Amino acid sequence: MLGWKQEYSRKLCSAEEAVKKIKSGDRVVVGHAAGEPQALLKAMVENHKSYEAVEIVHMVPLGKAEYMRPEMVKHFRHNGLFLGGMTRDAVAEGRGDYTPSFFFEIPRLFKEKILTVDVALIQVSKPDGHGYCSYGVSLDYTKSAAESARVVIAQVNDQMPRTHGDSFIHISKMDCIVEASQPLLELPLPKIGEVESKIGKHCGDLIEDGSTLQLGIGAIPDAVLSFLKEKKDLGIHSEMFSDGVLNLIENGNINNSAKTLHRGKYVATFLMGSHRLYEFVNDNPDVLMYPVDYVNHPQIIAQNSKMVSINSAIQVDLMGQVVAETIGYKQFSGTGGQVDFVRGASMAQNGKSIIAFPSVAGKGKVSRIVPIVDEGSAVTTSRNDVHYIVTEYGIADLRGKTLKERAKALISIAHPDFRDMLTEKAKERFKQF
Repeated sequence: MLGWKQEYSRKLCSAEEAVKKIKSGDRVVVGHAAGEPQALLKAMVENHKSYEAVEIVHMVPLGKAEYMRPEMVKHFRHNGLFLGGMTRDAVAEGRGDYTPSFFFEIPRLFKEKILTVDVALIQVSKPDGHGYCSYGVSLDYTKSAAESARVVIAQVNDQMPRTHGDSFIHISKMDCIVEASQPLLELPLPKIGEVESKIGKHCGDLIEDGSTLQLGIGAIPDAVLSFLKEKKDLGIHSEMFSDGVLNLIENGNINNSAKTLHRGKYVATFLMGSHRLYEFVNDNPDVLMYPVDYVNHPQIIAQNSKMVSINSAIQVDLMGQVVAETIGYKQFSGTGGQVDFVRGASMAQNGKSIIAFPSVAGKGKVSRIVPIVDEGSAVTTSRNDVHYIVTEYGIADLRGKTLKERAKALISIAHPDFRDMLTEKAKERFKQF
């Protein structure tokens, strides 16, 4: 067997040469979010005339997603496991598709060949002394895609952090290696307004010392973190975390000392943020990265005592049904890990799941708490799963509540401009309200 350095040299090629391994009709799975292999995607798009009907499977594209341009429709078709700003219009216009799935079950789609992976385009760190590269900031479904693919094309980027955990791939498992040094894609810091601050305070009131947190991205999660500066011994077990946690880590609020699973360690499956975040996780043995079928599995999540999940919603109806991924008939985002963590936190000892969102949309013209969900909407989290609902007007604890009690609790945290309308609708529906 060749020494790994010899094998590495033998597999080394240009991005332009590597993407010739992609053939018309292939299913190509692309590394997720900040793990997106920019050099490989650029070369693939530049070679688009060589392809017909190549299916691109991806979740959140942070890059340009040029394969989604209308003029590329003959060459590429996107199959989104989650949609973002670069891809939702293409799906709405019929130039792409969306495949529903709980996040923790996506690796199973690849492993069991429910979705056969022809080519995996991944981005990894430079190899260590034993020939192992790290998936860095993106294990999620990326690792299972690479392990299931017929062809693995890897962008080796010396700016990709080396992360610990189940985070490694040996160069012997790669078919083409492309060296390309590029800054990782970054996520701008969100702006926290008055509404987000009020929501953050309400969520913070629900979080006890010693809690383990799952947080998403955006203004509300960061606002929640800003109200935890007096909390002690918090931990992180989250599908992802971003820059918002760093200040609390430096302040000593987050130290993972009270965790009942992976005590002392930050656990995540992908990361999105700034260069500061990527520097923090680089070769940090306290940060453990695992595939999403481990991190997001409800049975794993539930092993964290005082597990708190915080997620968002587009609409919640008076029964407590949560719409988090569609606006009417339009697929806006995806299921993601919301239900994974809602169920995991609910099963945990002293666990809490929180759905937090502003009470209105459309510059105050549209209530997010509604009598019934919009026609065409998909319910992400069922009324049976829901626990706490939070808006800037307060907290509604729906667990153990009747339908009438749920409606009253939700109306009490709706925007005042819509409470009369919601009350009238509740009276029509539930009688003797």
